[in-house]
Amino acid sequence: MNVGLGGIRGDAADYEFLGNGGELGALIRTYDWASTPLGPVAEWPGCLKTATSLLLQSPVPIVMLWGVEGVMIYNDAYSVFAGSRHPQLLGSNVREGWVEVADFNDNVMKVGLAGGTLAYRDQELTLHRKGFPEPVWMDLDYSPVLDEHGKPAGVIAIVVETTERVLLDRRNAAEHERLQKLFEQAPTFMAMLNGPEHRFVLLNPEYRQLIANRDVLGKPVAEALPEITSQGFIELLDGVFQTGEAVSRYSEKILLQQSDGRVEERYLDFVYQPIKNDDGEVTNIFVQGSDVTERVRAENHQKLLINELNHRVKNTLASVQSIVVQTLRGVQSKEEASTDISGRILALSRAHDVLTNENWDGAELVDVVTASIAAFAGPQRSRVLISGPAIRLGPRAALSLSLALHELSTNAAKYGALSNDTGSVDIQWDVAQGKEGKTFTLVWRENGGPPAPASLRQGFGSKLILRVLPTELGGTASMDYAEHGLVFTLEAPVDAIHDESLTSA
Repeated sequence: MNVGLGGIRGDAADYEFLGNGGELGALIRTYDWASTPLGPVAEWPGCLKTATSLLLQSPVPIVMLWGVEGVMIYNDAYSVFAGSRHPQLLGSNVREGWVEVADFNDNVMKVGLAGGTLAYRDQELTLHRKGFPEPVWMDLDYSPVLDEHGKPAGVIAIVVETTERVLLDRRNAAEHERLQKLFEQAPTFMAMLNGPEHRFVLLNPEYRQLIANRDVLGKPVAEALPEITSQGFIELLDGVFQTGEAVSRYSEKILLQQSDGRVEERYLDFVYQPIKNDDGEVTNIFVQGSDVTERVRAENHQKLLINELNHRVKNTLASVQSIVVQTLRGVQSKEEASTDISGRILALSRAHDVLTNENWDGAELVDVVTASIAAFAGPQRSRVLISGPAIRLGPRAALSLSLALHELSTNAAKYGALSNDTGSVDIQWDVAQGKEGKTFTLVWRENGGPPAPASLRQGFGSKLILRVLPTELGGTASMDYAEHGLVFTLEAPVDAIHDESLTSA
């Protein structure tokens, strides 16, 4: 920067245009302008003085590039922008002063001196303001400065640095993108509702899936999801918007329309979180939650299972008590009683094992039959034939049928077809369509066995088979003591053997 006597020669009136020009006004007074293309201040044209006076009074960073060389005159605000390049920039040619952006400024001078204007927003340039290169963003506005003849004599530039805002915007954009990804990839459903009508402004894929991918963006909740208007959720949202207090719900039932038009019952854990502005007013409601339908159904099912198991345990204890009492009435010795009681309780136990493996939802008939004849081993087992379609039994039918099959198996081994080396047992079942619906039929047929003794026809086992079993299943049972062996036939409505909802008594 050239400062010398040449800068202060002339009358004081020559510098009146500087007025109270701040630090730069003082520097301009002392600068040796005679060493520049502008010449001494006393020789400056009025248009140059006027433009200089105006820019010195402005709080906005302004630099003037005068003449074809672009001699730089600027104000205090621009000196702050210039950093360590100030005060050397004052009086220098713009191409030399900002050598790192010489090409950019060459274009500015070309356009400006031709009478054109330029405007840039958030223009990025690399400047050396602190001794090292750094990216700088600016809003730049260039206009020509006209001389007394109305021709462009220079270019005036308004320079507003936007680096801080640009970087903040970029950080905010990156954070917004990160949050958007979190929002989109969140394992829970999320939505943002705006205003008192609760219009959808954001929703993630999980929320879209929850509402069957309906087009709800920009619509009020009541319009977008009309089926929930009578379920209390709109009132809940209204309360959050009015009070500014968050609301949480757990395992809340909701009826939602599916893509095929049917309404499905779902259960949700969710929170309605108010979003407030700087004045503390609620502007949005953030909705976040999880579809816990499967969990609730599993919990309800578990409760039903526990209740059913309690019921079954009581029934089983009653069955055991009945077995003991009835068995003791018809036996001749303690040994016989012990054997009969143990066998019948073991049959119950096997049936329980089959049902437990199925969580007491029921059992396959073939599994019940197989468990009931499990006592047979070796050659005896090979003489028992099983055939029939796949049929699902309810728990009650499985228990009753297990006891009956145990009695039949025990009698066959003691007195019937399996008491010798040649007899066999054929167990068959089927389902047929009748006048009053489908009927289940099971036949136990013995071949090659001795005639059944008279005592067998009057014992507890026969009573269980002929009375208890058909009563439990709402069907009929018969026993034919044929010459070739016993034939037992059970008929019952298919609904009765399938039944067994877990709430049955």
